[in-house]
This record gives sequence, structure tokens and C-alpha cells, in this order.
Amino acid sequence: MPRRRLSAVLSTLLIGAAALVATAPAASADGPGVGTPWVVAVGDSYISGEAGRWAGNTNNGESIHDAGGPTTYFDNATNTAEQINRCHRSKAADIYIGGGVNGLDLACSGAKTTTFTDSNGYFKPGIDFYDNGSGQLGQAKMLQQFAAGHNVKMVELSIGGNNFNFAGIVTQCVADFLGSPSWWPDYCKDDSVVTSQLTSASITAHRNEISTALQNVRQAMRNAGYADSAWTLLVDNYMSPLPNGAGFRYSQSGYTRQSTGGCGFWNADADFANGTLLPTINQTVAQAITQSGLTNTRTLNLTNAFNGRRLCENTVGLYEEQGLSSWTQAGAVDKTEWIDTIRTATATGDYYIQESLHPNYWGQLALRNCVRQAWNGGTPRSGTCTRGANGFNASGEPNMTLQ
Repeated sequence: MPRRRLSAVLSTLLIGAAALVATAPAASADGPGVGTPWVVAVGDSYISGEAGRWAGNTNNGESIHDAGGPTTYFDNATNTAEQINRCHRSKAADIYIGGGVNGLDLACSGAKTTTFTDSNGYFKPGIDFYDNGSGQLGQAKMLQQFAAGHNVKMVELSIGGNNFNFAGIVTQCVADFLGSPSWWPDYCKDDSVVTSQLTSASITAHRNEISTALQNVRQAMRNAGYADSAWTLLVDNYMSPLPNGAGFRYSQSGYTRQSTGGCGFWNADADFANGTLLPTINQTVAQAITQSGLTNTRTLNLTNAFNGRRLCENTVGLYEEQGLSSWTQAGAVDKTEWIDTIRTATATGDYYIQESLHPNYWGQLALRNCVRQAWNGGTPRSGTCTRGANGFNASGEPNMTLQ
């Protein structure tokens, strides 16, 4: 080809290419500060959505209160399984606030501040940067990777309960209730599984652990390219799941409290849980926030959020006690419990022991209402969340008030 003709052809190609570049749409570049806003949940079972399948409690069969169905905890891309077995990231989890805001649940039932594998062989990612090189990551590492390519505006965190051995304490309390008579009760409040967690040394250790977890979340976001001022950390504390002893609807004499209600605590232990144990855990979380030095935190106080709807509380009941036969019936949300029953021998069929004493479907949606109010249209705020009027809001959630 003559040099003059070749030059003309090249000029034509270059002009055409320039036109293509000029008219082609810009490639998507979601990331820090760019794209649809996301809120992300990290932490333990009280934020992962544990027990989110069941709306209220019953002893008359799963179908009566199965609000979520068998795919409730499936969170893989094809909705066929869990990404991490037994993390129980429920579709009812509170992070899915909607309204043009995307939600991602990275939390895991049973998680502590650091990664571990439990006695049953289940992987429990902590709020750390664990990476075994084979796909198992800590939640801080997961957050960092996700945030680098998405516009994360708020991270919601619930952590610390398992550091205080929450599951072990509940197990001990129920065992003491079932293993001793009402005329000579064996209380768990003075057992070593409880008292060992409430020593000054243990509380200090747990405060340090939680503080480090908060700092790890901040570091994950910094590693992903975020200034501290570009996002908010919303820290939850823990709600009271049981009433005080005087508020139970079942007598502590005999075994009905556990065999029927699934709430086998002595009155004195329930009083201790609400008066000492829960305040200690929540105070430790609050102190850890201060100790962490983070400047972009907000707090969601859930201590009394479920009062009047707690497990075995005398203001609500099982479906059969309320004359209800389905969770879809009018008024069911106001007449049944928002905390899942404590399961022992009743963990058959599709029930899991690990769902015990966690916010159920009603409770998860109530928490979602609280989180949406804390999101506050993109300007997150702190507040104390409590129950509002009976019934649902426009999003189908129990009415809640954030003050």
C-alpha cells in the first residue's frame, strides 16, 4: 500500500476511534463516595438475623409461625445455601432498610471479636483481618474488600455478647432451672460460668477486645479508601430478652416455664440478668466506644426495645394461648413474642438450638425500623429505640420510636 494511502487510512481509523471514545458512556466506578449508598452489618447473631424465620412462638407446629420459609438463611448468589454455614444471615435482618439504600449482611451468629472455629467445626469470622488464603476471611477483611468497590455510608455493629459467653450463660441458667426444685433452687447467677465473666479483669479484657474490634472496622474502611468523616459506625447494644421474675406468665414451680414457654430461668436469675448482667455488657460496649477513639460513631440503644413483647412476658403469649392459628392473622404481631423460645429437646425439624433467645421475625423487623430511623436519610443519628403503637408501619414493620 502506498505511504500516502496508508496515512489516510490510519487517520480515518484514529478519527473513528476518537469518536467512539467521545460518545461511549463512562464505565461504572462505584466505590468510596460514588454510587448507590450501602449500609453493612458486621458482628454477631443479634445483627446477623438469627431466628428471623419464626414469627412468634408456638408448640403446635412450624407452619403456624414460619414467616421466612426454608431459604431464610440462604445468602449465596443463587439463594440455595449459606455462604458460611450456620452464620444465619436472615433475610429479615435489620440491615435491609430499603428506600434506595442497599444492605449487606456480613455478620455471623456466634461471632466474637476475633475469628475462631467452634467446637462443632463451624467457622466464626470475627471483627478482624483473618485470611487463611482459602477464602475464609474475618469480617473486617470482608468489609474492606466490599467497601473498596461500593459506596458504604454506614456500618452497623453488634459485638461483645459472645465474648461474655452469652450462650454458655443461658445454657447454665436453663440447666439449673431444670435440675433443681422450686423449694431449693440452684441459681446460675452465682455459678462460675457467670461470675467469671463479671470480674474486673474479665470486664477490662472484654472492653479491650471490643475497642479493638471497633478500631478494626475503622482500619478496614481506611484501607478501602475512606476518610473517617465519609462514613458512620452505628454501634448497637443488647436488648432485654426476658422479663423480670414478676413479669413471667408461667409459675416457676414445676417445669411449665421451660416445657411450655421455653424460658427456663428462675425469677432471681431473670432479675439478675436484667439488673446486673445486661447492664454490665452494655456499659462495657459503651466504654469500648470511648476507648476506641473513633470520632464517627453513633449508638443505637436497644435495652428496652422489646419490653412488653419479651419471651414469656405476661403481656403476650403463644399462638395457641392467644387463640391464633397463623402468623398472618390480624393482631398476631401484638399478641405474640418477639424473642425466640429457648430450645432444648424442642430443637427438632427445622428449629435450631442456636436460634434460642434471639429476636424472631417480628423482632428483626422491629429492629429494622429502628435502624432506618437511625440512618436518618443519610445523616445517621444516635437514639434509644422503644416500641410504638400497635400494628405495622407502611413498610410492614412493628411501629418503633427512636428518641
